[in-house]
Amino acid sequence: MSRFSRRTDFDPTPNAWTRARAAHPARHDLTLSNPTRAALPYDAAAVARALADPAALTYAPHPFGLPAARAAVAAALDVDPARVVLTASTSEAYGWLFKLLCDAGDDVLAPAPSYPLFDHLAAFEGVALRSYRLRYTGAWEVDAATLTPGRRTRAALIVNPNNPTGNYLHATDLASLRALDLPLICDEVFAPFALSAPDADRVPTLAHATTGLAFVLGGLSKWAGLPQMKLGWIVVAGAPARVAQALERLELIADTYLSVSAPVQHAAAALLGGPTQAAIAARVRANLATLRSAVAGTAVEVPRVEGGWYALLRLPAVRDDEAWARRFLREAGVLVQPGWFYDLEGGPYVVVSLLPPEGDFAAGVEALLGCV
Repeated sequence: MSRFSRRTDFDPTPNAWTRARAAHPARHDLTLSNPTRAALPYDAAAVARALADPAALTYAPHPFGLPAARAAVAAALDVDPARVVLTASTSEAYGWLFKLLCDAGDDVLAPAPSYPLFDHLAAFEGVALRSYRLRYTGAWEVDAATLTPGRRTRAALIVNPNNPTGNYLHATDLASLRALDLPLICDEVFAPFALSAPDADRVPTLAHATTGLAFVLGGLSKWAGLPQMKLGWIVVAGAPARVAQALERLELIADTYLSVSAPVQHAAAALLGGPTQAAIAARVRANLATLRSAVAGTAVEVPRVEGGWYALLRLPAVRDDEAWARRFLREAGVLVQPGWFYDLEGGPYVVVSLLPPEGDFAAGVEALLGCV
């Protein structure tokens, strides 16, 4: 009998929520997160031309990526190309950074609520997560009292804006995190999709940090609505000496994998400049306005959201979040995500995507509210 690692020791038995989904097919999918299935505009001809560049027939390995592709990403982010490291995905970027910063058995601080994939990404590198809380006080903010690193804490994760709460970093949040004197891994995949005017103390990006050490993550998946193209990036920022040390070690990791394909690197400049980002931004703003209008005068609250593709619905505390989600699916055919997926507290909450086509979204919200 084969022996497998504990990293992959998970229970494949479908849970109650998975069984409920199988029993009640959705008519209104308010979890849609695949932009290529969301009736968004793509310049298919331009994408095809970019991917057909004959230069991709020549293998020219560069650990951090082709210089032209790095320059294209740097221009989009207004950073020095020398600080840009290309990866095949944001998930791969996390793996590389955990390799860079952590030994097996170390841990990293991670926000809660936030992205559930962190558990797997960390576990596959032999790294544990140590949660710090975000609290809602009319806006989501870091609860500084929960920032409690241990002896083996090696970094702090940030999602800016966070998924699914949609809050950007603010100056007080960043000050609390920097006081830990840990490297900061800042996931900014949703940064282009602001849903509110910035406050004076909003921190839109860490890509221009000049102190400490920060790693800023992004990718075509959200930036251009092209998850299938498999191009992500890390921008290394902070004190010059620390940046140089990090890049030196990252180069060995990147050179070992060389995972980014030539066609997408040659196409990077064209793909970064496509029309889809603006269309996504308009879509999510319109759907958020629809949602806020629909819940006005009801028992449902939409907490403040500043950016991203998601919104929360806070529901009456007559049942828990999964019971609400099952009710919506069973009685109205509306698929949402229970808040426990993201470690949300203080609800009950469900999470909805703002990405569906506007008519589909409005119909789903109307059907959902009919069950409250």
